[in-house]
Formats: sequence, C-alpha cells, structure tokens
Amino acid sequence: MALFGTDGVRGVANVDLTAELAVDLAIAAAHVLGEIGAFTGHRPKAIVGQDSRASGDFLEAAVVAGLTSAGVDVYRVGVLPTPAVAFLVKESGADLGVMISASHNPMPDNGIKFFAKGGDKLADQVEAQIEARLGEPWDRPTGLNVGRIIFDEDAKERYVTHLLSTVSTKLAGLKIVVDCANGASSVVAPLAYERAGASVTAISATPTGWNINENCGSTHLDNLINEVKKSGADLGIAHDGDADRCLLIADNGEVIDGDYILNILATSYMASNKLNKKTVVGTVMSNLGFIKSMEKLGINFEKTAVGDRYVLEKMLESDYTLGGEQSGHIIMREFSNTGDGLLTALQVMQVVAQSKKSLLDLAKTMEKYPQVLINVKDVAKERLESSVKIKEAILESEKELAGAGRVLVRASGTESLVRVMVEANDLKLTQKIADSLAQLVRSELKQ
Repeated sequence: MALFGTDGVRGVANVDLTAELAVDLAIAAAHVLGEIGAFTGHRPKAIVGQDSRASGDFLEAAVVAGLTSAGVDVYRVGVLPTPAVAFLVKESGADLGVMISASHNPMPDNGIKFFAKGGDKLADQVEAQIEARLGEPWDRPTGLNVGRIIFDEDAKERYVTHLLSTVSTKLAGLKIVVDCANGASSVVAPLAYERAGASVTAISATPTGWNINENCGSTHLDNLINEVKKSGADLGIAHDGDADRCLLIADNGEVIDGDYILNILATSYMASNKLNKKTVVGTVMSNLGFIKSMEKLGINFEKTAVGDRYVLEKMLESDYTLGGEQSGHIIMREFSNTGDGLLTALQVMQVVAQSKKSLLDLAKTMEKYPQVLINVKDVAKERLESSVKIKEAILESEKELAGAGRVLVRASGTESLVRVMVEANDLKLTQKIADSLAQLVRSELKQ
C-alpha cells in the first residue's frame, strides 16, 4: 500500500507515523527536491509548521532533525494553518515546506504533507520518488554544511497581513461566530476577522493538544449552529483542524457547504469578469444542483478526482481561476494555490458586505439535490476496486435512477473507510440506494 494518500502521509501518531519515519521522510524529501533543482546554487531553506496536536511536538522535532541533518536551514513557524505554511514558502522564497497535521482526523492521528518551492503541493510522482528513497544510504554533511534552526516570530503576522490584503471592503457591521476546532486557526482566524472589521465570537479556540476536532469544527457543527442562532449572528464559520477549508452557517442555522460557497464565489467572479474562460473546477463529489446552477449562469464545469491537489492541477493546466470541493476546500488562484479556509471565509463575507444580502439569500440561488453520504468504516478499502459484486450493484443503482441522479462509491484517501454517495431528486429513493450499497460494501469488504 502506498505511504502517501490524497493529502500527504497520515496515520496514528507513534504507531503508523513514528518519529523514525518522520526523520526518514524529511531526509528523502530534501534529497528528492534538491535533485529536482530547488536547492541549486544556494543554501536550502524550509518552512515547518504544525497544528495543535500534542504529537505534533515530537513529529516536528523529528522532521526538523531530518531536514537539518540533510543540510537544510529550517524556519519553524509554530502552530499555524496549512495554507499559512504554503503562503510562507512562497513569500519567503523557501525551497520547501512541511506541515505536520492530520487536518479533520481525530486527535490520535497526525500527518506530514510537503510543499514544493512556490508553495505548491507535490505531484504524485514526486511523492512516489520520496517514498522510494526512504532509508537509502547517503553522504551526510558535516561542519558548516549542516542545517540550522530558526524560529520565525513574524510568520503569524505576515500571514494575517496577507489575508487582509485580499479584502477591499470593510466587514464592519457583520456579526460572526467562528469555530476554530481547537486547532491551527485558534489564534489567527479570530484575529484576521476582527481586523477585517467583523464583530467576532470565537468558540473551540483554546487548544490543549488533546482536544483538536473533538466535537467541534467542520465535522461537528452543532455547537456552532446553536451559537449562531442564540447570539443572532449574521453567519458562522467552521474550520477543520488545519484550517485549509471552511463550512459556513447561515443566520437560521442552515449549513452552507463548499458547493454553496463555490456557487456564491463563482457568481461574484462572473459578475466582476474574474472567472477566466468562464469555467469553475469541482470534483466528482460536487452536487448536481451546483452543476446545474453553473449551467444556468453560462459557466462551464470541469470535474476532477476528490482532493484539492487534483482541483489545482486542472486549474493550472487550463489557467482557471476558481475551483473547490464540497468539503469546503476552495482555491482562488488570484490569492493562493491551495485551499485556505480563512481566505475563503473572508471572500464570502466580502460578497455579503458588498451585496448587502444575507448569506442565506446568496446561497439560495442554488438548489441542492438531496444527497446521502455514508462512511463505511473498518473495511478493507483496498479491495474496493476488485469487487465485481459492488461494481454490478452500482450499475444497477444507476439504472434505477434512470439519469435523474448519480452514485459514487470511493475509498477515502485519508481515512480507513469507503464513502458511499447517492444523489437524486427523490430523497426516499436516494436513502434506499445508499443504505443498500453501504450494506453491501460492509459485507463484501469486511476485514
């Protein structure tokens, strides 16, 4: 099984993802990226950040040890969002970046993701090269050639300044609640939103090292929904553990997911002539209602595999300006080449402020198709592709929908589960098909 998933290397910290593996990954990454040409003619530099997990401390130490032993100077930026590390790599001219985070995964998990020079995520083939080079013999630098460690005290401020530079309209008058998932955005998100002019209430913004994503954040929305309704806020913002995405809550408590967000931004981009080639990029998980909304607006829709890295690849390939995922990863190439939950929230709030419409009114321009998503856990997801029974069941389900819906069954790239997603106009039929497929997956792929 490949070590790298959809978004870096993830697993239970100190079991799957050990200090030894972190050291080896850092050394292999330094060698591969150096050979690609990133380090030519100068002393290499890396940006290393982490989310708020307790295990991030020993994994950061291991990554830093690996990089410096390979001759790379490391600038530690502490607990910051993943997109902050991507930004800082580009802004500082660093040769690579490393983010230690398992995003929305439970606290015992952790992960390591790498950024190339310029702040872009690594291509699949580069990750494969890093994996192939793990543990290889190498000539170790000595003396003046070993790397040094520097703590970058200004990193947080530079990132917040960058975020604020993307907003031209003051958000004065907007009352918001932000759920920071006790994660990487706990300091910078409330700070950025307040400086942008909003009145901010922050919840789940006191990380202890053990409470990241625990009944909070973008995967547990009840607390935020209740706070938005109780406080009479205009909207709520839910980040995940590393804040590379966000979901929004309307003033009535309704969830505004990534498809609604992308619809709002695409509409705004189209109106201001910023949507290059009149095209937006989504994934196979994008709701049919979103696709039909784009058609009505005269906007083309390009589809990719799940993962914001694949959305970005398509955007770069064809020079598109806007893309994203239902999960809330939104990429606006005008400002960044990675999903950034804080940037996304700021841009949507700017549309709210400029239009003088509520978030709910803006979202209602898209009619979402009923969708049932079932995560089938504790199954052998690697056997999914070879299961003839599951493939036949999917074909039969598609026939039953008769073109008025769709079915998607896929192995998660970041967790040990299979996702069963069904969309159709008829909610009862959607639920029935999803339940049936989930039961089949559970029985066919049981471990």
